[in-house]
Amino acid sequence: MKRCYWLMMGLSTGLLAAPAVAQTTPPAQPPAGSLSAATPAGPWSLQRSIDYALQNNLTVRQQQLTSELQNATLRQSRAALLPSANLSGTQAWNYGTSLDPLTNDFVSQTIRSNNFSANSQITLFSGFQLRNTVKRNALDSEASLLDTEKARNDLSLNVASAFLQLVLAEELVRTNEVRVNSTRQQVERTQKLLRAGSIPESNLLDIQAQQASDELNVITAQNQRDLARLSLTQLLNLPSPTGFQIEVPELADPDDEPLLEADPDGTYQTAQSLLPEIKAADLRVRSAQHSLDIARGGYYPRLAFGAGIFTGFSSSRLARVFNGDSTDVVRVPIFQNLSGQDVPSPFYALQPKQAIPELLPSRFSNQLKDNLGKSLQFSLQVPILNGLQTRTSVQRAQISIQQQELRAEQARLTVRQSIQQAYADAIAAQRRYFSARRQVEALTTAYRNAEIRFNNGLLNGTEFNIAKNNLTAAESTMIQAKYEFIFRRKVLDFYQGRPLAL
Repeated sequence: MKRCYWLMMGLSTGLLAAPAVAQTTPPAQPPAGSLSAATPAGPWSLQRSIDYALQNNLTVRQQQLTSELQNATLRQSRAALLPSANLSGTQAWNYGTSLDPLTNDFVSQTIRSNNFSANSQITLFSGFQLRNTVKRNALDSEASLLDTEKARNDLSLNVASAFLQLVLAEELVRTNEVRVNSTRQQVERTQKLLRAGSIPESNLLDIQAQQASDELNVITAQNQRDLARLSLTQLLNLPSPTGFQIEVPELADPDDEPLLEADPDGTYQTAQSLLPEIKAADLRVRSAQHSLDIARGGYYPRLAFGAGIFTGFSSSRLARVFNGDSTDVVRVPIFQNLSGQDVPSPFYALQPKQAIPELLPSRFSNQLKDNLGKSLQFSLQVPILNGLQTRTSVQRAQISIQQQELRAEQARLTVRQSIQQAYADAIAAQRRYFSARRQVEALTTAYRNAEIRFNNGLLNGTEFNIAKNNLTAAESTMIQAKYEFIFRRKVLDFYQGRPLAL
């Protein structure tokens, strides 16, 4: 909210420094390709300007992307609670004498091998670090959304300030043009009086000099109006101020409203329950507390469970395969028992052909089935000494909590001081308007009297110009006080949760 305070101070400077316009901090310029082709047609109201700026301002869009990144971090921390699962596969060629990856035998040949595995692991306990990380990231994500809302509020105040600045510049242009017309008519009357011999020529020269000064004031006011229009169109991220026009609202004079009474405490109580920067600061305090819980989780053991399955293939692996028959017929003699003795008979038995075993490369599918392995494991890690990293992390987290608490307190202090300053400035602007209005009434009477005396030759041109310039300065002060009060009042409405509307 400090940014809003300086924004208000900038507007005050512009309103009090004659017709000069104070430009607020310009937004980052977008790339050329992001600019729209032309300015939307039609006069712009304050609400339309705010809505368009919220949709197209690059600062707000950047903050929205930051919120999306924080939300992605939250999703990733939630996914860290799920088991991990991975598949892997490799294929390799070994040349010359090498170690068979499956049999661990040294072979001297070219080996093509494949390894396939699937692994899964889940953390069963880690000092609640994963759970606290999710809680912390959830708070950070919510705080980031509130940062986006704050950026939108700041932009709305910027647009309201620039819009009122342009309205003020338009009114100053109209006021100076009226003065020029009045001075021209006065020059014409003075010329007639000079031809009639009623006044000296010096009166005509003085009023003509006043006309030149008034015309210069018109040009100055028009330039300041153009600068105010440029400032507003830049906030809206429009390609060009050409053709940009605003709807000039009917604004009530400060004397049409009751005298503003200061109630900063009540407004502050309302503001701290509504403003996103205060809510975000409180959320970041809670986030820092969860960071402390995460750091303390480093003192606890870590328990994890994993499971895996493995298989592979090697081109050097051989298998015993029976392939083909023997070609020799084996004659087996037949014995007969005669008188208790085994005597060969004239007969022979023929043994059938037998299959021949061969060592052939093992098939790919067979090896995948034969080499299949499975594993289950529990892993326990107990921290004992790790260079005091955990203790240092805990100390840093404790300091971070104190920093966030101070930032939250500073945010509240800034809002309270901004509200107090806004009340003081609004009351001062309203009082200044009352005083300036009475001064304008008095100087208007004095100017009319001076005009009558000047036309009758009873007052020289220098004294007449002084009376007119005094009236001009009083009117300018009254107009500036009016718009300063309106803006301060709108700032107080913003703190009270009311929409920015004219």
